[in-house]
Amino acid sequence: MKPLLLAEFTATSCIGQGVAPTLTALLEQRSGLARCEFETVKIDTHIGEVPGVDAQPLPKDLQIFNCRNNRLAELGVQQDGFFDAVQAAAARWGRRRVGVFIGTSTAGIMQTELAYRAREAVSGALPPSFVYGTTHNAFSVADYLRQRCRLEGPAMVVSSACASSAKVFGSARRMIEAGLIDAALVGGTDSLCLTTLYGFHSLQLSSPAPCRPFDAARDGISIGEAAAFVLLMRVPENLDPDAVLLYGVGESSDAYHMSAPHPEGLGAKRAMQAALTSASMEPGDIDYINLHGTGTPSNDRSESQAVTSIFGPTTPCSSTKGATGHTLGASGALEAVISILAIQNALMPGGVHTTRIDPNLTAHYIKENRRAPVLRVLSNSFGFGGANCSLILGRAG
Repeated sequence: MKPLLLAEFTATSCIGQGVAPTLTALLEQRSGLARCEFETVKIDTHIGEVPGVDAQPLPKDLQIFNCRNNRLAELGVQQDGFFDAVQAAAARWGRRRVGVFIGTSTAGIMQTELAYRAREAVSGALPPSFVYGTTHNAFSVADYLRQRCRLEGPAMVVSSACASSAKVFGSARRMIEAGLIDAALVGGTDSLCLTTLYGFHSLQLSSPAPCRPFDAARDGISIGEAAAFVLLMRVPENLDPDAVLLYGVGESSDAYHMSAPHPEGLGAKRAMQAALTSASMEPGDIDYINLHGTGTPSNDRSESQAVTSIFGPTTPCSSTKGATGHTLGASGALEAVISILAIQNALMPGGVHTTRIDPNLTAHYIKENRRAPVLRVLSNSFGFGGANCSLILGRAG
């Protein structure tokens, strides 16, 4: 594939709103996970909640989109001058030439949860104020951002669980290479809701402690929420050597099990190999791997096997989910932004909360921050049902 420029980017999660506080949290190895006190949830677990989402207003003319997921998207798009950067791109190429590609999993399902509480006592009818299409519907967040940014190009949402906002990079790349658009607002938004928290709890996948990927005593995930966005475009002729490019995208679907990865990580291996092939790179070209690393026994074991089978036991890797929690459909975009920060700041972020690495996992997992040149990063995102996606990002010069 032809590399694409990651021209602008932003991230909002429990460790910070915007790239500066996000970077500070990574440098300090500070986690944003806290004991769950979300809404009416009564579960012994830790979560990564973004403060201020409920108070975030939407523009008056877009009130029909009002739900937690879209409020989180609004909060995210306001950071780091990202909204203005999108407007500049639209002015440069035309509003029809900028697309919107967003990943999410449960979208605005919390609005439906609230509506069910307010059902009419006799008929069970949902309240008239509830509008499924602009809240719960998975396309809602892309539709909202498209209207909020006054864009007229193609818009779509990928909802393939935890690989969602990594896979949209591939969708946008194909549109740009086909000549249909010149730039794309790419990213992911996923917000906390009762369905997610109780759902993972019922699957016995959530940990009562802050998640500790690759730890010998790891026992599950910590759910988080996030909004992360990137302005993706063709590489200009005069390119800053410090710019960061998207070099490769690899996707696979192993369909081994609805909620468990292939025990040998075959789908993960195919995705990573496909990303290397699309980038015309070899395993030795990768300096650091941002693992999917959820902190469940099966995920970490299978991913470690897949990573070692391609990269061997020496390439440094870690999971940042001990800091942010697992932000599900937003995790691919959030960790792409973290990978950009790693490249720009010569930082391999250590795995927060991991104290004793499982000796049975052969990947070279790092617990402490490592300051070293990072030219190429591979970032993994794997979802329920066997949806896998790996991205390769790297410095231009």
